[in-house]
Amino acid sequence: MNRRSRRISLKSPERMSTLQNRRTSHRWKMLALMLTAVFFAFGSFWLLQAMQGDDGGSLGDAGNEPDYIVENFSFVRMTPTGQPRYLVSGERLAHHPVTDVSEVSKPVVESMAPGRPRMTMHAERAQIHHKENRVELADNVDIVRPATPTSQAMRARTDALTVLADEEIVKTSRPVQMQLGGSTVNSVGLVAENPTQKLHLGRGQIVYPPRQQ
Repeated sequence: MNRRSRRISLKSPERMSTLQNRRTSHRWKMLALMLTAVFFAFGSFWLLQAMQGDDGGSLGDAGNEPDYIVENFSFVRMTPTGQPRYLVSGERLAHHPVTDVSEVSKPVVESMAPGRPRMTMHAERAQIHHKENRVELADNVDIVRPATPTSQAMRARTDALTVLADEEIVKTSRPVQMQLGGSTVNSVGLVAENPTQKLHLGRGQIVYPPRQQ
């Protein structure tokens, strides 16, 4: 018994050392696997955030895309008493929801306030700022107002014009060529008030027709 137990006691430390080495090796392998898993987890998280960021940017751009498009449109804004104030028409209207601005091709704006001369404006394109009831006409802007008992006929051409629809005022800081009755006007800047039928001109030149004998 004593010899047998001595033999066992001599072999036990070697077995314990082998088992300890195996356990240590196993722990290092587990630690390496855990670190690798954590690395890939963080990498996947970063990739997901980057993709979401890209998607967010594309959605932001897409949010400014037109939410509706109308071909050959026209709409009328009414006065508080139910009478037409002005009419806007055109070949194509595309509304952008983020800015609440509509892009218009071949716009026509007609002032239709009762008791006032109808003023009609044409252009190649326009922007309608709905919150401000403001229309920005651009490219080959043509303004026509017929004669009335109290005012002369007017026709003006410019390349940009702001229309304040509620106030019935048109204005520009650009060069203007105008025919007012028999007079010719070339000026830089114009403000026309339809309710008062007044014209405010910037610097320029007015050529009157010769007086009749």
